[in-house]
Amino acid sequence: MQAYVYKSLRKADTYVYLGARDDFERLPAPLRSQLGNLQFVLELALTPERKLARGDAAVVRENLAVRGFHLQYPPTVEDPMTEDWGTDA
Repeated sequence: MQAYVYKSLRKADTYVYLGARDDFERLPAPLRSQLGNLQFVLELALTPERKLARGDAAVVRENLAVRGFHLQYPPTVEDPMTEDWGTDA
């Protein structure tokens, strides 16, 4: 299965996967307006063996088959002050 990946120019680190290039009609109108303009970044083959940096390829494939699109939000940012730095005070 081919996937076409676009980044939102309005929402940082937010990406949309589409099953067909430039098939923006698949996106619900409210979502399209929230994302703003989308910029093409990548075409890739979503095989069952495919590893993605963020997300599960099987979930992306299922969303493309059922909805025609997959939305990838930015990862949550953890507070660096909560990390155990290994210092003994």
